[in-house]
Amino acid sequence: MPYDDSVPPTRRARPLLVAAALAALCLTTVAGCGGSPDTTEGKGADASPSPTASASTTTTPTPKASPSPTEPLPQGPLTGKTVVIDPGHNPRNREHTKEINEQVDIGTGSKECDTTGTSTNAGYAEARFTLDVSHRLRELLQAQGARVLLTHDDDRPFGPCIDERARIGNEAKADAVVSVHADGSAVGNRGFHVILPAAVKGGGADTSKIVKSSADLGARIAGHFVRATGSAPSNYIGGGTGLDTRDDLGGLNLSTVPKVFVECGNMRDPKDAALLTDASWRQKAAQGMADGIAAYVKG
Repeated sequence: MPYDDSVPPTRRARPLLVAAALAALCLTTVAGCGGSPDTTEGKGADASPSPTASASTTTTPTPKASPSPTEPLPQGPLTGKTVVIDPGHNPRNREHTKEINEQVDIGTGSKECDTTGTSTNAGYAEARFTLDVSHRLRELLQAQGARVLLTHDDDRPFGPCIDERARIGNEAKADAVVSVHADGSAVGNRGFHVILPAAVKGGGADTSKIVKSSADLGARIAGHFVRATGSAPSNYIGGGTGLDTRDDLGGLNLSTVPKVFVECGNMRDPKDAALLTDASWRQKAAQGMADGIAAYVKG
């Protein structure tokens, strides 16, 4: 669920080129890419009953610690590329409701600094999920030689705010920025979707230079996510493409580098929750994102 998580009243149509690109990838991988037969919509700003509840585990190991700043990265296909990973929300946001409710400028208006995120019914918080997947994603990208930055790493009391998250990617001159999330929709709504920036210009926002490149990044991630996880695109957002365009998210509006949000599944649906709380599936999700990012930055 995006940290600036208002759901717009209408969904914008996907560009035909992007939808076609995803369709082509789907046809080469998993049947049923048009979406799962049982899914809906709706996001909760704070549905997490227990932010420290742990997910079920499998034999998949916990990601290793990242190399120290002085340790050289391995040489690989992504050497010389910079990727910023933005783990959605912060596990301690709920302890700082005053701060995260402060309004910040998103170029076309204002929004809350951040939100708490959602959770599974059993209490596995989205903020914990996003950090876990982000760590796995970082390790996969670093193994290919990429310079990887996280907007936060459970190392601050709250936030960062949505405008700062965008600024981190901008100042890093990132080749790609991916914001990791999970949705908080109704039971029966299933599948993943990738949120792309709309063409927005106003105040401090101008996405004109990144709309096309972000759509390419998003389509590649969506296609590889299907391959790696076996999950179908959302059956409640994006018309079966797994792609959705929004103009109300500050993290996208304020970005000057290619950026997308990835909603990995619906935490409030029991079937999706079973995947999201499975460590082996989270590794697959990270792999799908890593493969999509690599395909994009390598051109």
